[in-house]
Amino acid sequence: MPANALVVTEVLVEESAVDAAVEVWRKHNAAHPVEGRTLYRGLEDNSLLELLPVEGVAAVPALQEEWRTLWTELTPMLATDFRRQLLEFVEAPKSTDDLLPDTKYLQMRHVEVKPPVFEAYREWRDQTIFEVVRGADEVEVFLAYHSVLSTEPGVMFVSGFNVDPAQYTAVFTNERYQEIVRQAGDRYITGGERGLYTKIYARIEG
Repeated sequence: MPANALVVTEVLVEESAVDAAVEVWRKHNAAHPVEGRTLYRGLEDNSLLELLPVEGVAAVPALQEEWRTLWTELTPMLATDFRRQLLEFVEAPKSTDDLLPDTKYLQMRHVEVKPPVFEAYREWRDQTIFEVVRGADEVEVFLAYHSVLSTEPGVMFVSGFNVDPAQYTAVFTNERYQEIVRQAGDRYITGGERGLYTKIYARIEG
């Protein structure tokens, strides 16, 4: 079943150092094995993303020494600081037997929801967003998390797929889904439609 919680770490790497940074991070993870830990590379920029399954916030102190080591190893190659957040599992309109989607591609879909309408949003998304997801063969896994510690608080959907990214994104760019986005912006999302962002990554094997 999906991980109870995830530590999400993302950095932007200097363009000339992406491959080298991938190799360093892979070696680091091999030396610090954790079930389900997965590294991804951004399709739209030079970002690297790691999803690390944990039981909850109590796991964070034990990770700090490891994070210091990774900082030392990767710092010469980085264009940004490490951006980390802790997410807690909420529900899965398309679940998985694994801790994370075991798919070639991953999309992170974030929205910040106005707290007074959060419960109404959850009911609405089950009838709209999740209906689209459940009916889309292109989407293999779709997990809903919520921030526990984050500078970008809110809902994070972790979506796994194996088809071509253009085929996958068509699910969320057609006229029907654009109306759903408009409704969300009007009713629920902090800052309207600007409170939503999506990003696609390719899984790094090994």
